[in-house]
Amino acid sequence: MENGNIEKGFQEADHIIEGEIHIGGQEHFYLETNCCIAVPKGEDGEMELFASTQNTTETQAFAAHALGVPSNRIVVRVKRMGGGFGGKESRSSVISTVVALAANKTGRPVRCMLDRDEDMLITGGRHPYLGRYKVGFKNSGQVTALEVSYYLNAGNSVDLSHAVLDRSLFHMDNAYKIPNIRGTGYLCKTNLPSNTAFRGFGGPQAMMVVEAWMSDIAEVCKLPPEHVRKLNMYKEGDLTHFSQKLEGFNIHRCWDECLRNSLYQERKVAIEKFNRQHRWKKRGIAIIPTKFGISFTLVLLNQAGALVHVYIDGSVLLTHGGTEMGQGLHTKMIQVASKALGIPTSKIHISETSTNTVPNTSPTAASASSDLNGMAIYIKAAYEDRVSLSVTGFYKTEGIGYDPIKNEGNPSNYFSYGVACSEVEIDCLTGDHKNLRTDIVMDVGTSLNPAIDIGQVEGAFVQGIGLFTMEELKYSPEGNLYTRGPGMYKIPAFGDIPAEFNVSLLRDCPNSKAIYSSKAVGEPPLFLSASIFYAIKDAITSARTESGITGSFRLDSPATPERIRNACVDQFTKLV
Repeated sequence: MENGNIEKGFQEADHIIEGEIHIGGQEHFYLETNCCIAVPKGEDGEMELFASTQNTTETQAFAAHALGVPSNRIVVRVKRMGGGFGGKESRSSVISTVVALAANKTGRPVRCMLDRDEDMLITGGRHPYLGRYKVGFKNSGQVTALEVSYYLNAGNSVDLSHAVLDRSLFHMDNAYKIPNIRGTGYLCKTNLPSNTAFRGFGGPQAMMVVEAWMSDIAEVCKLPPEHVRKLNMYKEGDLTHFSQKLEGFNIHRCWDECLRNSLYQERKVAIEKFNRQHRWKKRGIAIIPTKFGISFTLVLLNQAGALVHVYIDGSVLLTHGGTEMGQGLHTKMIQVASKALGIPTSKIHISETSTNTVPNTSPTAASASSDLNGMAIYIKAAYEDRVSLSVTGFYKTEGIGYDPIKNEGNPSNYFSYGVACSEVEIDCLTGDHKNLRTDIVMDVGTSLNPAIDIGQVEGAFVQGIGLFTMEELKYSPEGNLYTRGPGMYKIPAFGDIPAEFNVSLLRDCPNSKAIYSSKAVGEPPLFLSASIFYAIKDAITSARTESGITGSFRLDSPATPERIRNACVDQFTKLV
């Protein structure tokens, strides 16, 4: 993907730097591992699958293909899941298809639920990335050109890796206007389980590379990082590197509000004083923005359906194509139906998601489920004619699509924005760190349910803490996973949550492109936990300066105690 004149951009630059960063993979670690029950009906090849899946239609199609029957013989039902995070978008069919085959062969119900170590061993996770960059910029810190390459560890099959790479290329700018840019991606086949969808879907890895070179620019120009980031931010009406116009660009509002709420400047002074007084304890602070596009990059998936039955006692049974995995989707859909029909939420019930009520559904992914299914419910209610007490609704997102030949279009329906400021303290001798405080300002449009949305912001941020500072997958040369189970694989616990954690939703920012002016919230906040990573890097910089070492340095993700300790170069590390 290329935009502008990359050679001219480098010629205009006062400085050109090159570097690379590796971002590790991540295990989904949903509370409920992959599981499925298949119940043969005994005639015409019919079968019911009770599956823990984000993708009922694909589960249905794969089972039908394996059994050699039409899809109309297979019904897939999902009451709810114990978490998904993208890990049950495509990989759940690995289990459900085998279970369906066994049930068909035996003529009896068959159930399978993977143990945790089995689930981690075979299902794959977030794609590890190697990002290489070359960036040109002025003495002021203004970027003139960027060339970046991504190397994705796809595992042993393609799965969703092409789409993950697409999203990375669409997010290789994060929130910054880069006049001349070229991005290239490579899918690397390896001996690991096939990696797959994970909350953020390639966006966090690409944006992590952006913030790596943004920090390098600040170091070279001897400017505050927050100044360089603010200087290069898009403005309202700007075009992205794929020529999508930014409308309702609220990131400057989020940035300014986060600076105020976090008392950034005052705390920065206090941190500098603390670091002068302590040799082996150092504190750091960072403020990081995010711009995240909402929609499936594959256009045909941007559609949804809903079915409503109104009973003679006035109660309503609502069915839509989305699956509930703890994100509060059913609650939001009941709220949408309540407002559309003008009845209390207590009158509305969602039983389950099933392929025999709403067929041909898109997976519950890409943070788009509230937008798509909510609009389907809304349209359905609008067409209620008070004659038929059962009615269906269908919605497709209009005006999206991307032409890779011309490098132009609207691959995203809209963008969600957010800013986070985090402060940490590191122990230079052990490499351990404490998350002292985080302030987040998130643009979620006009929230359908603020309690759910704030919970999603907090949950995504903590999951990102795991990605960028804790969770490390270790494999043997043969591709065997060493870090199986919670004893070997460390996910965030209560003590890893910032001691002071403040989340606020930006006010007065309606979004005309989604149901009731809302915005998606599932994936966008995850990258904001990069503020923890770059706060750690800021603290390490202070430690290195005290040892007489200046200049930019490489810190790979996750920032584990080992990496932090080794980056704090001193008389002890030189002995190793």
